[in-house]
Amino acid sequence: MAAFQAPAGLVHGADAARLVDAGLARPLAPGVAYTAVEEIAVAHGQTTRRRLALDAVPAFATDSDPLEALGLATDRPLVMGIVNATPDSFSDGGRHLGAGGFTAIARMVADGADIIDIGGESTRPGAAEVSPAAEIDRVCPLVEAAAGLGVAVSIDTRKAAVMSAALAAGAAIVNDVSAAAFDRDTIPLLAGETCPLVLMHARGTPATMQDDPRYDDVARDVTAELAERIAACAAGGIAVARLIVDPGIGFAKTAAHNVALLDDLALLHALRRPLLLGVSRKSFIGLLSGNAPVDRRLAGSLAAALAGLDRGVRILRVHDVAETVQALRLWQAIRCSCQTVAG
Repeated sequence: MAAFQAPAGLVHGADAARLVDAGLARPLAPGVAYTAVEEIAVAHGQTTRRRLALDAVPAFATDSDPLEALGLATDRPLVMGIVNATPDSFSDGGRHLGAGGFTAIARMVADGADIIDIGGESTRPGAAEVSPAAEIDRVCPLVEAAAGLGVAVSIDTRKAAVMSAALAAGAAIVNDVSAAAFDRDTIPLLAGETCPLVLMHARGTPATMQDDPRYDDVARDVTAELAERIAACAAGGIAVARLIVDPGIGFAKTAAHNVALLDDLALLHALRRPLLLGVSRKSFIGLLSGNAPVDRRLAGSLAAALAGLDRGVRILRVHDVAETVQALRLWQAIRCSCQTVAG
């Protein structure tokens, strides 16, 4: 993917609606439109960018939304609540093992989560690998419980055996932080399924990924590497229409990489797949906030999430569901003019 096109000149809210009606912009996501196209090319180690006319390439807004078949809303961004059934996750390790996980799921559903994302293996920097059997024991009871509440359930795993068990237990989405590269059985397994698949960008393993990560241009490189994973899935029989992409904030990236990637996140629309963003409580927020501890990163998490929405993100993966739902409703009222505001 040495050269590709991406939306540029983003506009929002009433301005976006007016320009789309006038034929001067195209819709990208609810509340977001673009007025130009940018072509990014790499030659001899140098990146060049130039503006193209609005109609120079096909529209970026995808008409193949893999979440629509699950009955999820398509006219607004979605909130995915995180349930880590692990003893060692960076933010909530140990809180969601056993009964704590059932309580967390019920609370997140009541708070307005559209999706519950359940994982049984920490992928924080330096985390050790967990056996598939242990992971299955941790997640499957929670998957069954969440599915029983009528909410869409995502299984957060790198392992095909865990995916298979969780799908049988009621999961409807697979969220793979390795972009289907960790386990060679993943693509053959999912080629026989119909569920959406989230491909997250990362390099290396949790144990090694923060060992001096480097990029020539982080947004461009992440986009190109995710394009390679999309192609690998397609070659293995997984329909591209089922895929969602995640830039992998905090995975094999420094704080500077994370900020630059968030700023240039619209570049990932070159992939023409819905975007999922996970920034909740991550270490770069603490670093940019005077080394704020994990439990003091809510404001920064919301700020980063809203920046993602302004760049066309479809799904926000978060720990703090109620607060994110409130922020999203205010963003909707301002950006989308689709909320009824009383008083």
